[in-house]
Amino acid sequence: MADIRFVKADKLKDKPDVSKIGFGTHFTDYMFVMDYNDGQGWHDPRIIPYQDIKVSPANTTLHYGQAIFEGCKAYRYKDGKAVVFRAKDHIARLNKSAKILDIPQVDEKLVFEALMKLIDIEKDWIPDGEGQSLYIRPFIFADDPYLGVSVSDSYKLMIILSPVGAYYAHGFAPVKIMVEGTYVRAVRGGLGAAKTPANYAASLHAGLVAHQKGYDQTLWLDGVERKYIGEVGSMNILFKIDNKIVTPELDGTILDGITRRTVLQVAKAWGYEVEERRISTDELIEAYKSGKLEEVFGSGTAAVISPVGELGYEKAGINMVLNDGAIGPFAQKMYDYIDGLHTGKVEDTFGFIDVAGTY
Repeated sequence: MADIRFVKADKLKDKPDVSKIGFGTHFTDYMFVMDYNDGQGWHDPRIIPYQDIKVSPANTTLHYGQAIFEGCKAYRYKDGKAVVFRAKDHIARLNKSAKILDIPQVDEKLVFEALMKLIDIEKDWIPDGEGQSLYIRPFIFADDPYLGVSVSDSYKLMIILSPVGAYYAHGFAPVKIMVEGTYVRAVRGGLGAAKTPANYAASLHAGLVAHQKGYDQTLWLDGVERKYIGEVGSMNILFKIDNKIVTPELDGTILDGITRRTVLQVAKAWGYEVEERRISTDELIEAYKSGKLEEVFGSGTAAVISPVGELGYEKAGINMVLNDGAIGPFAQKMYDYIDGLHTGKVEDTFGFIDVAGTY
């Protein structure tokens, strides 16, 4: 076990009614912090009371955006166990993002132990209502107080926790997606494969435009030929085409989603053929017209599975309505299965679940 300091709070907070709060608006009593500088490397891992942080107005991240983050969730089983879904995979992906942005690698074992210790301390914050969870946000940001454009010499790693309600406030229902023909999220050789604030900033305007046109999300295309499928909103996208599960390959422009991995692993275990490859808009339209495009759905930590009821592509003059606008049977089955893993209703035969208090 890593030597992680624990500083007790003088007073603990009142816990909110999770059914009445939005996403990421309330935070638990404690957070994890660790520092880095060139002379010491990563050092002083500690769990301290949740508090504001002090940064210089010249902070490197504020000006040049050298930062990364992750997002995973903790759940409470009926027997009282506090569990985290695929925590090790999220921490490993944090290091992948760090490599892309020249942020020093972290000791994955130490960060995992810190995360699980923090969850054990804060387990009473995990809500147990339908669809509720404790959202976990690990992040690293550059902390040099200089305006020179260069890789930082100092960093902070932090983990904060936030109780969240069910993602689908109005029930698990299909969304309406617009194929984005004007704006670009990422290109090969860029930051598309990193979970970094820049990728989210790049998506905001297109998302607003999509909402103004009556859509829920944007389906991104590649930034060169503008015809190959990327991500949907801030999620991965998957298709059921002629009874195969097909998703864009990891070409450096999209995130290696942990829920995406889960869907592909489970689908293979169920006997489905799975393909990770380039998918063009022409192929989608042809599959739709021939009746082979059976289902479309997004996958991500927040929503788990987000079924698509309509896919509009203005450039091609087509609006694809899927399953008469209803949830497809595969998406429903996959959502129920992963949700069952989260809540303990389904046996974890994959080793996805870690139990707090056992490390």
